[in-house]
Amino acid sequence: MPESIADRQVMATSLRTDACGQLRREDVGRTVRLGGWVHRSRDLGGLVFIDLRDRTGLLQLAFGPGWSPSDALATAAAVGVESVILGEGEVVAREADRVNPDMLTGEIEVRVRSIRIVGPAATPALPVARARGEKAPSEELRLRHRYLDLRRPELQQNLVLRHRLMQATRRYLCDHGYLELETPILTKPTPEGARDYLVPSRVHPGEFYALPQSPQIYKQLFMICGFDRYFQIARCFRDEDLRADRQPEFTQIDIEASFIEREDIATLAEGLIGALWREAGHEIPAQFERMTYADAMEYYGCDRPDLRYGLRVADYSSVFRTLDFAVTTSALSAGARVRGIIVPGGGAWSRKQVDELEALAKSAGVGGLLRLRKTDGAYDGPLAKYLTDEARSAFALNDGDLALFVAAADRVANPALDRVRQECARRLDLVDENAQRFLWVMDFPMFEEDPATGALAAVHHPFTAPHPDDMREFPDAPARWRALAYDVVLNGTELGGGSIRTSDPAVQSRMFALLGIGDVAEQERRFGFLLEGLRAGAPPHGGIAFGFDRIAMLLSHATSLRDVIAFPKTTAARSLFEGAPVAVPEADLAELNIAVRLNDGRKG
Repeated sequence: MPESIADRQVMATSLRTDACGQLRREDVGRTVRLGGWVHRSRDLGGLVFIDLRDRTGLLQLAFGPGWSPSDALATAAAVGVESVILGEGEVVAREADRVNPDMLTGEIEVRVRSIRIVGPAATPALPVARARGEKAPSEELRLRHRYLDLRRPELQQNLVLRHRLMQATRRYLCDHGYLELETPILTKPTPEGARDYLVPSRVHPGEFYALPQSPQIYKQLFMICGFDRYFQIARCFRDEDLRADRQPEFTQIDIEASFIEREDIATLAEGLIGALWREAGHEIPAQFERMTYADAMEYYGCDRPDLRYGLRVADYSSVFRTLDFAVTTSALSAGARVRGIIVPGGGAWSRKQVDELEALAKSAGVGGLLRLRKTDGAYDGPLAKYLTDEARSAFALNDGDLALFVAAADRVANPALDRVRQECARRLDLVDENAQRFLWVMDFPMFEEDPATGALAAVHHPFTAPHPDDMREFPDAPARWRALAYDVVLNGTELGGGSIRTSDPAVQSRMFALLGIGDVAEQERRFGFLLEGLRAGAPPHGGIAFGFDRIAMLLSHATSLRDVIAFPKTTAARSLFEGAPVAVPEADLAELNIAVRLNDGRKG
């Protein structure tokens, strides 16, 4: 997004009076000095036009015999694209038939009297200026030559928006009494759901720091220290498999506050998100919809449902109990359920199209899809001959409808139904791309249970507070406890999540024990600095963290996090431009008391 006219004085330097994208028709008659990159050039035989680019936009420079000396005209004709030039000339209005409506500066041009090449460029490895419809270079090539890729106006606009979102975050939180406080980057390894990046200590041989997966424990310690409102635009690191919306190093808006409950965090978060969306030119509801985790899983099959369309999942177990159908009878006897969706208009899909849906469901772990369609009053599918009048009434299919069912345990059925629901919506063009359906998902389970071993794992992290009502009602059944946790979701994408924290050291110690860290000495070894702080007197506190990269990606309409991060990693966790990671010389490793041995026993 170009800088405003009011920023001109800030942009002026000893080498330029204005930035390219700031000049307008009211500047006609001014003499200006400009600097930038040659975006495009056109030699019309005696007339040369150059589109000059800086981060504020494009401006046309005109070179001609009536106003440009012959040496300036010759230089303009010979300069290569992506070279850096300085030019001086007069702003003139373009003739009406030469106005370019696609450029903010399209009503004017600068007739150049002098030009100097200050940064000659080799032939670029990839084009910065691309014609409309021109095929983009491969992402690998773009990342290898990122210094060129980042010159593209599209990516520059993304990073300018990212900057503005950061400043909007700081303004909003500072205005609400939050202090921007920093936490260590070299810290202690703690379990937070992914592998840590470890950093060897040279001065303490055989010992390691960890890069923080989040500032979680430190922000809780800030609350214990009395800094009752904290935020940080924090760098976080997780050694996990990557995808389009995940990077090994990422940025989050990290927030923590004392003497609060869930509604306080929800109100603050709704206001912050509203401020960020306004910064990008969007107005959104002041309050978001609410849904429990249980309802999200029951009706949508996932904990981040997309509410822009219907196709809700329903439980048809009671109907199938009345049918003599072996597949469902067997599943119901084993304690599973039969759930599914009704797809209006899906009855027109071919057998091949429905088979594709079944393959999608199978890829999520179920054995298959049961189908039933109604066409011209007749039912078709494996279930058709088993239907009773009561079942037909319960399914309530209209002509042209398709019913798709899954007979399985919820943990297996949910991801399959979620994928099928999303694919059906896509095929039926039910997704309104302009809709903004924000949602709070509340009351997550405190733990998830390993079906084979019964071992408990924290759904969020070990520092989340359990619901006090559940602790009282089910003191010996922690698998039934809800957490005071919450996620905020937009159109099926999680923007952030948080929780009220455990502030009682005895409860925190019990949480560790339930997670398999029952030995007191082990708790102290791993989490002693937190437990010690809690024992010193901790206020009730909680917070939330937002994926800043993901927010920037959504608001810039990018399709990958890599398009809103200056120097990202590939899905193989490599930096193609810098060439990282690399092997380290043995002398450097020896200084760190490290020897590398590969898994196959070879020396690295």
